Amino acid sequence: MRLMTLLLLSGFATGALAAQAVPPDLQPLPAPSVDTSSDSPVDADEGVTITKEAANKVEEFRVGGRLYMIKVTPKHGQPYYLVDDHGDGKFSRQGSLDSGFRPPQWVIKKF
Repeated sequence: MRLMTLLLLSGFATGALAAQAVPPDLQPLPAPSVDTSSDSPVDADEGVTITKEAANKVEEFRVGGRLYMIKVTPKHGQPYYLVDDHGDGKFSRQGSLDSGFRPPQWVIKKF
């Protein structure tokens, strides 16, 4: 009972400290600028490049200018991934990025 009371009082104290007054000279942040002119990233060495063909949508994922994954989304069907696992430029096809590994999860204690 004492522990619960202590936790409850410390929760109220934390809330009171967090609700401090706002300084009067506080200026609002400027609105972020968003460039929506293209689907491609600004830096071609980083990010995702999207190419739309007649039958497929191809997304190329790069880091440091190195292509490491390609996602192909057919017009009709499930998307699949081509992944460079070893960094040697050889891509292997994967149906999804889910490896299927499921670690055991047991409930140790409920509160």
